[in-house]
Amino acid sequence: MFGAISGLNSVWSWQCEKGYCQKKLITNETENTALSLPACRLFCSQSAALWPKPTGTVSVGNFLAKINVNSIDVEGIKSETTTTDLAQAAAKIFKEQIRILIPKNVNPTGGKSLIVNLDIQNPNINKITLELDESYTLQISESSDGRLKALITAATFFGARHGLQTLNQLIIYDDLRDELQVPRDVSVTDKPAYPHRGILLDTSRNYVTVDTIKKTIKGMGASKMNTFHWHITDSHSFPYVSQSQPRLSKLGAYSPTKIYSPSDVAEIIQYGKERGVRVMPEFDAPAHVGEGWQDTGLVTCFNWQPWQSYCVEPPCGQFDPTKSKLYDVIEDIYGDMIAQFQPDIFHMGGDEVNFNCWNSTDSIVEWMAKEKGWGRTEADFVKLWDYFQTQALERLYKKAGGQIPAIMWTSTLTQKEYVLDHLSRTNTSFKFGPQETMNKSPIYWTTVTN
Repeated sequence: MFGAISGLNSVWSWQCEKGYCQKKLITNETENTALSLPACRLFCSQSAALWPKPTGTVSVGNFLAKINVNSIDVEGIKSETTTTDLAQAAAKIFKEQIRILIPKNVNPTGGKSLIVNLDIQNPNINKITLELDESYTLQISESSDGRLKALITAATFFGARHGLQTLNQLIIYDDLRDELQVPRDVSVTDKPAYPHRGILLDTSRNYVTVDTIKKTIKGMGASKMNTFHWHITDSHSFPYVSQSQPRLSKLGAYSPTKIYSPSDVAEIIQYGKERGVRVMPEFDAPAHVGEGWQDTGLVTCFNWQPWQSYCVEPPCGQFDPTKSKLYDVIEDIYGDMIAQFQPDIFHMGGDEVNFNCWNSTDSIVEWMAKEKGWGRTEADFVKLWDYFQTQALERLYKKAGGQIPAIMWTSTLTQKEYVLDHLSRTNTSFKFGPQETMNKSPIYWTTVTN
């Protein structure tokens, strides 16, 4: 019996039953219609197994067409726009992802040409923002001359890139016949469900290589996520090379090689943009600072013991908000980051401030009493924290050239008994936070649930 189906690579095919792909033995009667597992997933799964599930309509025909891997072209990229290079890079990535589907030592032959046309309505939008239109439509059909045509229509490059990613997911490798296939009749309408779709990576506690960061961003692009939240510094190490304050990484990096140079940062930012991912920096303060700041005179509680009394994890360290020089230094760091990342939003950290650290620093307590008339209650240290945040925010605005939106973690400062007194000063239109504490604020706060 098996000899009669020698044209296929396996005796097994897959059949959709009650929403699941089930393995079935191929017979003479089913040889011509036998489906590979990737093909079964397309037809058996909701929304053609696309990830993330499109928010609009998905229509996939019941016919698979064979693709000529050597005849795939992406057209419609307009020249001399701010996203020309990005679109060309995305087209190259699209083709590379198709070739990855083909096993080594396999050379598929024949098939139909695939022509992908990008219709980008606003090709000069080259920055990801919370207001960005990332919607797209994808249409696949066969032309009268036998070629396969895929039309991706989008308002921006970033939407078009999502369309290419969806098309990538629809192209499968049929391991029964050693050929690339795509559904012939397809219509997809999609836009992201949320404007901010992100992953945080902490590269201070554990140094992560540039190549590994790029692998993370590659996976994010495949899942149409758009924000790589880079927690780049902490009390454990300071691997970020500040061009204005280079001594911080010299003292604070785990080793001379475990750093992120300006060229490393630029490479990561460009890699992300080509995959529809913005890189959002976080400079965590006033807590979570230590290594790198040892000889600045701007940090207190550094590596104090027992650490449980002064921080949530060792080594301890917090900025001394009473030091005027501190704000000049962080202004330099803000300036470096804004020049490199050109962020539309900036993460200021702002979590897990230990009031006992400040309360155990005599010079801070004396300054609070003498300069401000404050005592030593929680509410008084919240005022000190707010003093730092206000000064830091002004320096951030100065380097950004305006009131760039800033983000903080949820913390004591964002509790409802404090937030409206300390974080509501200017009118804004967007914020993260619990509903009961939402108010017009220059700082947005995010909640993390373990």
